[in-house]
Amino acid sequence: MPVRNEADHLAHCLGSVLGQDYEGDLEIVLAVGSSVDATREVAMALAEEDSRVRVVNNPSGRTPEALNCAIAASVYPVVARVDAHGSLPADYLRTVIRILRETDAANVGGRALPQGRTPIQKAIALAMSSRLGMGGAPFRVGGDAGPAESVFPGVFRREWLERVGGFSAEYERAQDWEMNLRIRQAGGVVWFSPEVCVSYFPRSSLRTLAQQFYATGQWRRRLAADHQGALGPRYLAPPVAVLLVAGGAAGSVAWPPLVLLPGGYAVAVAVGGLWISRNEALAVSVRVPLTLATLHLSWGAGFLVGLPGAWSQSAIRRLTGQVRSVRGRRSR
Repeated sequence: MPVRNEADHLAHCLGSVLGQDYEGDLEIVLAVGSSVDATREVAMALAEEDSRVRVVNNPSGRTPEALNCAIAASVYPVVARVDAHGSLPADYLRTVIRILRETDAANVGGRALPQGRTPIQKAIALAMSSRLGMGGAPFRVGGDAGPAESVFPGVFRREWLERVGGFSAEYERAQDWEMNLRIRQAGGVVWFSPEVCVSYFPRSSLRTLAQQFYATGQWRRRLAADHQGALGPRYLAPPVAVLLVAGGAAGSVAWPPLVLLPGGYAVAVAVGGLWISRNEALAVSVRVPLTLATLHLSWGAGFLVGLPGAWSQSAIRRLTGQVRSVRGRRSR
């Protein structure tokens, strides 16, 4: 479990891990990074209470290094990644290990179920669980059991983690997707099961949501430039939306009919958002359209801007090749 600035959530999450009904041996390795709250003190106190809990240091504070530190310190042949912001159902480990054995997969996971407490957090959870908000990835919206591009959060055979060299330290974000891509390229199976669901708490404001998805868009562009097959049609939709909305708004000054582009997007998001939240309280449903727009436009803007070096000639050539590949797959 990578842990940083999680003093408020760590005890709850760790309690869900220690409360598993799995009958085999279990260890929990907390890779703790430098925090602005009392995360380290909370982690050390929890480790003192239960001998199955160990704390290792993550000097960089970054997620990929935390994961690799924790994996290196662990000893068992199955490694389960856990998010300190989440909560596992009591049968989680028992279920995923059964599926791991039945499928002979390299990695097994399921669906991420965001849970909200406040109206805005509930609106964010609804948007992130919908096809309109996040596309059709099974780990977001559900689906049938079978091979998948990526799963949440991931239970791995250690032999496969060692075979592909662990999590890439080059990826501050999207390291799980990148890891699963390398596993698939090496011949391993990443298996999605609707039996597996993990709850977590999403961001609690539109500002922090926008920051999260802007960075996610940046790293998705890096992933697309680095790896053939990492870009699909749903990943191009947000940057296209940004270009249409921004271009239409700017161009309408010279040619007023172009205002239909941002206007049409606003209507589509409003209608779609109200539909997916039709069974929710008014305080939640009125926030969903703006939440959807925040998801789309911040992710799309991050993808378009990219990380430093994203506009180098080599990076542009790689990304252009990926876009052409997507167009070729769609035409077939």
